[in-house]
Amino acid sequence: MPTDLVISPDFSLRSVNTFGIDARARAYLKVTQVGQLAQVLADPVLAAMPRLLLGGGSNLVLTGDFDGLVLHMAIEGRAVVGDTGGDTAGEDGGSVLVRAGAGENWHGFVQWTLAQGLGGLENMALIPGTVGASPIQNIGAYGAEVKDVFHALTVFDVASGQLRTMDAAACRFGYRDSVFKHADGAGLVIVDVTFALPRAWTPNLKYAELAQELAASGLAASALGAPTAQQVSDAVVAIRRRKLPDPAQIGNAGSFFKNPVVSSEQCAALLAAHPALVHHKQADGGEKLAAGWLIDQCGWKGRSLGAAGVYEKQALVLVNRGGASGAEVLALARAIQADVLARFGVSLETEPVFV
Repeated sequence: MPTDLVISPDFSLRSVNTFGIDARARAYLKVTQVGQLAQVLADPVLAAMPRLLLGGGSNLVLTGDFDGLVLHMAIEGRAVVGDTGGDTAGEDGGSVLVRAGAGENWHGFVQWTLAQGLGGLENMALIPGTVGASPIQNIGAYGAEVKDVFHALTVFDVASGQLRTMDAAACRFGYRDSVFKHADGAGLVIVDVTFALPRAWTPNLKYAELAQELAASGLAASALGAPTAQQVSDAVVAIRRRKLPDPAQIGNAGSFFKNPVVSSEQCAALLAAHPALVHHKQADGGEKLAAGWLIDQCGWKGRSLGAAGVYEKQALVLVNRGGASGAEVLALARAIQADVLARFGVSLETEPVFV
């Protein structure tokens, strides 16, 4: 085994998953340099182990111990690396390219871009996790998604042992989805991500809740001007802190279910029976429903099964009330899915990965 690889045997993963589930890994490696990945493959014992890639552990439910090697991606670094053209005034819509290592904290990176005077990521402030995990899930919030400002990323290809660059088309972004969540992307390890942030920035306030938060602070867009990117970020942070639990205080994995998309015909039928149904028209004619509203209507907000529960302030979030196992979290999720399907005829998909 390479002497500069610090492998920790029988490692507790409780501190590296935001749900706070106490599971153990047969072996654990904190990856701070790309070269360590090649060293792992070069070692016959390590290369033969099952592998689990871990970022911030914020989109993960551990259902038991992991009998393999956990690669905890902790590659740091962030920099302005170029642009996509345009004049200095930004009148033609050019973008500034910024790159961050896969292990950089996502919210910290968002705040860093704002400190550079660059907008584009502010609607996704305070989403837990790392930069490297952001394109895997195509994270998003308040009308923005990673794919909207994505430029390229670098992966370590386990099959070839080589680095290569992937553009947006190669990443196959979808709603909370990408190639990395499918079989043909399983051997690709993201080591850095580059974003294209617009010089000619304008606030994205299409979500009413965000616009209302800014208006309440006297920052509504008007003829007198618009809020700054930092002010939009501050508003997003304020909303999220009111509605969502801090993983440092109570274990959780953020939004646990995807907002389901149904046909316009199914939405119309649901509206006839449930006039208060929360829904948003999609570009393809479908309707996105609010999973949290559906769960709340089924009476799950604040309820628990064992030590796993539904957060009192947001039905979309499942929490660890203390000592919850992955099996308890899974049982709660399945019970919620069954109730929503029985009452509304809508299937809910989970967001976190179950291991």
